Amino acid sequence: MIEKKILVTGGGGFLGSHLCERLLNEGHEVICMDNFFTGTKQNILELMHNPRFELLRHDVTLPLYIEIDEIYNLACPASPIHYQHDPVQTTKTCVHGAINMLGLAKRTGAKILQASTSEVYGDPEVHPQVESYWGRVNPIGIRSCYDEGKRCAETLFLDYYRQHNLRIKIARIFNTYGPKMHANDGRVVSNFVVQALKGEPITIYGDGEQTRSFCYVDEMIDAFVRLMNTEDDFIGPVNLGNPGEFTIRELAEKTLQMTGSPSELIYMPLPADDPTQRQPDISLAKEKMGWEPMIKLDQGLAKTIDYFKSVVN
Repeated sequence: MIEKKILVTGGGGFLGSHLCERLLNEGHEVICMDNFFTGTKQNILELMHNPRFELLRHDVTLPLYIEIDEIYNLACPASPIHYQHDPVQTTKTCVHGAINMLGLAKRTGAKILQASTSEVYGDPEVHPQVESYWGRVNPIGIRSCYDEGKRCAETLFLDYYRQHNLRIKIARIFNTYGPKMHANDGRVVSNFVVQALKGEPITIYGDGEQTRSFCYVDEMIDAFVRLMNTEDDFIGPVNLGNPGEFTIRELAEKTLQMTGSPSELIYMPLPADDPTQRQPDISLAKEKMGWEPMIKLDQGLAKTIDYFKSVVN
């Protein structure tokens, strides 16, 4: 295998740190770029001693001039709590960040992967979601900074592809969970596990009947690498996620059962524009990448609970 010099933006985050580790294990040189708005140095501490790993503290909204073979553009707050904290900066990260990384790819001839999201589908009228569906997104809601930011980034990637013949890949990521999730990021798996381990009430927003699909982090990282290594004529967008569908209440009950927690379930109002259904159609990923998640929710949840036991006081 040819050793490459690979840039991972958002490399100190949940997915980014796992990706850095995977690429190092494959023998590549990895430049981890992060401004640590939501990522943490703790996530990459074990990689710092590796001579093929380099940490670059830099904001993706600012231009970057380095020599590189591949770029995984993962930089962006991904949980509602974080991306709504500074919505203008979230839009800048999505849009300016995409422009800067596409410019870097254009100058260096690098192949570039965009970490997009299932949020481009909004609150969908099509179920399960297929890549050809244009989505149902509120352009002026409290989630719009992220949803529309990611949609605009996809537009930019396709325009650079059509206008400059860039080698691009677009991954639409559905809910992913596992070790190194931020304990306070507001995402449902980490929320439930941390609350259960602390014996606090499990907070369900809405009636708990809304659905999500949960993909274990190792399988998502495998999908990224497989997508990057597909032929140049396959650019995506492609759905990446586990098609197993669960209600939020089912996840809460499973978490209680697996942690043995005495926590009770409490119900709070559903936030604005919160999607009622999330389930990926992954036919395209199966066909083009030979990828299909195999880790069941019980297996992945057990590993995630073990991780949080080591970090939650």
